[in-house]
Amino acid sequence: MAIDKSMNVLIVDDYKTMLRIIRNLLKQIEFNNVEEATDGAEALSKLRGGNFGLVISDWNMQPMTGLQLLQEVRADNRLKAMPFIMITAESKAENVVAAKAAGVSNYIVKPFNAETLKDKIEKVLSHA
Repeated sequence: MAIDKSMNVLIVDDYKTMLRIIRNLLKQIEFNNVEEATDGAEALSKLRGGNFGLVISDWNMQPMTGLQLLQEVRADNRLKAMPFIMITAESKAENVVAAKAAGVSNYIVKPFNAETLKDKIEKVLSHA
């Protein structure tokens, strides 16, 4: 299945450097319609007001974590089918289990490269 690389992608991280890294990785794999949010609340507002095909969110953010954002997205009738990739520095099994239970589409552990990101996006979007 061909992946629509012109779709709008929302990246969420409270660390500006990480936003820049993810944006650059997305550009390498030809995703150019990228918007940023620096916390879960801002992301939720953008998602509810926009038209996105994918969310890539960090786990550890304040005041709303990536897991809380995921739970809000899954509870929203308009957004609940949104492909959602969680990024985290934590590879603890209980985090993976919690994210899966909340309905995460896929999970990436930092550090990662463009190839890993491309692979995860393709897996998620081919099931969407």
